[in-house]
Amino acid sequence: MKISRIAGVTLPLFSIRTQRDWGIGEIPDLPACAAWLRRAGQRLVQLLPPHELSEGETSPYGARTAFGLDPIYIGVHAVTDLDPASLSNALGAEGEAELARLRALPGVDYSGVRKLKFRVLRVAFDRFKAQEWNRKTPRAQALAAFIEKEKGWLDDLALYTALRESHNGYGWETWPEDERERIPQALQQVRKASADRILEVSYLQWILIEQWEQARAELAKLQVAIMGDLPFVVCPESADVWSRPGQFHRALSLGAPPDWFSADGQDWGLPPYNWLAMGCDNFAWVRARTAFACRLYDCFRLDHVIGYFRQWVRSRLEGRGRFDPEDLEAQRALGLRVLGTMVCEAAKFPIGPTDSRIIAEDLGVIPPFARISLTELEVPGYRVIPWEQDEDKVFRDPSKFPTLSVACYSTHDTAPITAWWDDFTDDERAQLSKMADIKEDASERERTLALLRLLYESTSDTTLVLAQELLGERCRINLPGTVGENNWTYRLPSTIEVLASDDVVASRFEEVRALVEANGR
Repeated sequence: MKISRIAGVTLPLFSIRTQRDWGIGEIPDLPACAAWLRRAGQRLVQLLPPHELSEGETSPYGARTAFGLDPIYIGVHAVTDLDPASLSNALGAEGEAELARLRALPGVDYSGVRKLKFRVLRVAFDRFKAQEWNRKTPRAQALAAFIEKEKGWLDDLALYTALRESHNGYGWETWPEDERERIPQALQQVRKASADRILEVSYLQWILIEQWEQARAELAKLQVAIMGDLPFVVCPESADVWSRPGQFHRALSLGAPPDWFSADGQDWGLPPYNWLAMGCDNFAWVRARTAFACRLYDCFRLDHVIGYFRQWVRSRLEGRGRFDPEDLEAQRALGLRVLGTMVCEAAKFPIGPTDSRIIAEDLGVIPPFARISLTELEVPGYRVIPWEQDEDKVFRDPSKFPTLSVACYSTHDTAPITAWWDDFTDDERAQLSKMADIKEDASERERTLALLRLLYESTSDTTLVLAQELLGERCRINLPGTVGENNWTYRLPSTIEVLASDDVVASRFEEVRALVEANGR
């Protein structure tokens, strides 16, 4: 599927709501969701990272693995090893009541979903082990083949999970030295002592990848593409850092330099890459991660792309920060080398819906050489219209955006334009009103449609809107710099089944679709 101009929507997988979900969106829900969004002319769905989170974590950028998917996204109804009777027995009356509660919540209760879903998935695994694995059936052989094929990341994740659970959830830096340092004899003991748990982790990843591949095949029939999102780096307490500690600067902390948002800069508490060490094996981990993303997505966004050129780091013992590398020429050379490696790896896979499989999140303070380098690599960047202003605070004309770019009003870290509008200055509202031909007495719906028309008229090959902007909602997905129950818990206001039969929503989608098609998307 090749599309020169495409309109898409940002909707996290956890936000999808259906009549059969378990309080969170599930992988088998993607085709129905895509078919619904197709009514508004949207042929691309941008997801946030779906990788496995640790207990208590809600941010999709805080995963314990750069590869394994989170079992909370398994569609329980589609698990072969769960028939209605075994599912009902696993839930019981208390579980049925909890399921009803989770489905009715306005937001995602990660802890509740994880606890309930893992209860029934354990039943599914036990049944698989007894009826398939122990009997060496064809399905058992299929899982064994999967384990062998994915051992490059799956073995580390399964071992890490088993070890962490054996230490009451504490991170690997607190484990005994032989386990922390991955002494072969210690790992072999873990494999024996935790064989069932290691097999269960592999089983769940097998189910996840099977469901994902099936969903992608169905989306391809609908001519709807999936756009993914790769966090820049992984958490210090992750399977990846535990298995490759020398490729990360564990004594340093990644962040952002001082700017107008933070006079002292930001400290994210994440381990920076040791690019010198990574280069010794020709960036094998980076290439593997890129290849895995190409298997999951038609195209994907690189979060914090400036980090591939230079990282803002500081010692965990000292407060002063610096760029790594510090020299501008070295920064440019590093970015071209690392990103060039990723582009070459992605080129091994069939082309996606647009000319570029890789999209750069180049927001914030981006030096000119980085954007020049991205253009040389033919990697499109973002054009967030409210932030596209010149030195005189005049909005740039979207009809003059680079063709190789992604235009939008909002991201998962901002308010949707339906709410952001109220935060603009009078002059900013006047400018956008003139550009979008918004009448002074326009309703919010008319104003939003006019703004969407301006977006779709842009020369950017790809456009993205938040699902909230399609529906006329004002809530946001995340408020950076804060921790709260409203972050990463957004769910659609109703199930897709209900929204698909709503006349108001249908009318709005028809108007958006007309704008999309009128502009060749």
